[in-house]
Amino acid sequence: CKDFVKAGAIQGQTPSDVVAASDITFSCVSDPQAAKEMVFGNCGVLREIRSNKGYVEMTSIDSETSQDIAEAIQLRGGRYLEAPVSGSKKPAEEGNLVILAAGEKSLFEDCGSCFQAMGKQSFFLGDIGNASKSNLILNMILGTTVGSLAEAMALTDRAGLSQKDLLEILELGSLSCPAVTEKGQAIVEGSFGTNMPLQHMQKDLRLALAIGDQLEQPLPLAATVNEVYKHAKRFGYGEHDVSAIYLRARF
Repeated sequence: CKDFVKAGAIQGQTPSDVVAASDITFSCVSDPQAAKEMVFGNCGVLREIRSNKGYVEMTSIDSETSQDIAEAIQLRGGRYLEAPVSGSKKPAEEGNLVILAAGEKSLFEDCGSCFQAMGKQSFFLGDIGNASKSNLILNMILGTTVGSLAEAMALTDRAGLSQKDLLEILELGSLSCPAVTEKGQAIVEGSFGTNMPLQHMQKDLRLALAIGDQLEQPLPLAATVNEVYKHAKRFGYGEHDVSAIYLRARF
């Protein structure tokens, strides 16, 4: 918290301290369990939620967890909004995230200036759960894309071809996009500094597959690439960037 305090923020000792001092509290942590602990844990958010206080959950979580948090907040008179983001470290630093929100519309409107500071666009998607599901589906697309790119780069190397040339050709065609450029460059350089941790991608794939199970929607590609991410985690790459899946594909 040191940089924030230096910039003028006031540091609370517990989540309940932050809620007590704020009209609207934003939370963005690692996973559903951490999000629940923030709310329901000792000295958690619920301790200080009062009438009209707003709580915005920006963690990438499943819709069931979001609904549980919403019900607890609302029972105490608070307002709730789920607002996961699309984008990783660089868009966050530049204020170019895309924010997907669902829940109480008035709270979404009250958060307008904050969302404008964090992102380039925010969408209100209706009922609680819609934003969580949409975010997981988007990350499922990203996860399978990076997995396919990693396999292609591994095959390129095994075939004695230039990965750098392949990436340059990709960037000139219809497959060109920031994800391919950024992750492809990381693979070429063999540098996997963390923008989005691989373990978080695997978590989101798992949660997306759970939606598919609930709806009896086959997701064979996502299921297969999820196994590759799981294997990469087992080899110790969980805290590396998602592009480190290449190491599992290559070796």
